[in-house]
Order: sequence, then structure tokens, then C-alpha cells
Amino acid sequence: MTEPTYLRDTRDGYDKISAGYDERFPTMAVDGALGRALLTAYAEGIREAGGGPVVEVGCGTGRVTAFLDSLGVAVRGIDLSPEMLARARKNHPGLRFDEGTMTALDLPDGSLAGLVAWYSVIHVPPADHPGVFAEFHRVLAPGAPLLLAFQVGDEPLRFEEAFGHRVSLDFHRLSPDRVAEALRTAGFTVHARLVRGPERAERVPQAYLLAHRE
Repeated sequence: MTEPTYLRDTRDGYDKISAGYDERFPTMAVDGALGRALLTAYAEGIREAGGGPVVEVGCGTGRVTAFLDSLGVAVRGIDLSPEMLARARKNHPGLRFDEGTMTALDLPDGSLAGLVAWYSVIHVPPADHPGVFAEFHRVLAPGAPLLLAFQVGDEPLRFEEAFGHRVSLDFHRLSPDRVAEALRTAGFTVHARLVRGPERAERVPQAYLLAHRE
């Protein structure tokens, strides 16, 4: 099966910018007090439910994976980009990071106690979200939580240069209503939805959705 162009472009782009990205963003920093609070609450819910394996898809250099680990979550990261994963493994040698794609996760059905996609579904065209959300549903255990973070908007942002490299990276700004509806169609119950205004260098509002697999 031919790999979609957006996956190749995303992998290639992040391979090229991995050094600059890693230099700019601190090793275990999660931007914004609200984001940290949501991840902390998510980790508490995982622990209260008895724990179990959690995956962060699109983990990049592992900042969110490491933050969840610091909160007592049994978590590992998955990412498309070998170069980003190399930096994740160097920065967080005690954690596991695997190469893979959220469109076809190499995980057994119902094997996860939780899944986090923190600003990673933004690289998937909205037309392909139903398939991705169906894949998330497949690998999560019944009742397990899914946490998404993404930028809000209608028009994608395209980068053809980043950190001094030529890239072809699309960042799809999304509608919380449409994402929530796609999750419901995929078999999730949406439990919480939060939209905040832009902070610091952000240009658009940011959204967070918490859903559970039915």
C-alpha cells in the first residue's frame, strides 16, 4: 500500500528540523500552565483507574511522554520521525520510544489504558481523521481515555522553511465541534472540551478534548 504523501512530508520535515526543534524546546517542558494541569489530571485519572500502558502518538522529542512518566504513568512514545526519536531516546534514556504512524499502530486491539495525541493529529488532513480515530478506538481498552490537543481554525498553516531547512509541513487547524463529532462517530464519548485564547507567540486559540472509548 502506498504511503500517503502527508506522512512522507511530515517524516522528512521533522527529520530535517529535529536539531533546531530540540535546541529551542526544553527537554521536559510542557508549554502553558493549563496544558500541564490537563495532563496532570489525565495522569491522575489513569492511576485511579488502575494504571496500565499509555501511548503518546506523535511524541517528537518526548517532552510530553517524559512529563507523563514523571506523574507516574506507564507511558511510551511513538513517532514517524527517526531523527526526533533519536533525540527523544538521548534526552530520556529510561523511556521507550518506537517508530510508527497513528494511521496504523502496531498494537494489539484493546491493549492501551490511555492514548495522548498532543498536537499531532494536526499533521493529518481532516478527511483522514475518521480512520485515525477508528485506529485509536481499536487499540484502547473499553472505557480508556483519549486526550487530544490541537490549534483551532479553518485554514491550514503551511511551512516551506523551518529552522533553516526546506520543508513541506502542513499544520491543520481544526474545529472542536467537528473533531468531537468525528470522535463520537468513531465510538467515543466526549467528556470534556476546553478552548483557550492564544498565549505568547500563538496566533490562534488552542483546544483540548478528553474522550473515552465506549
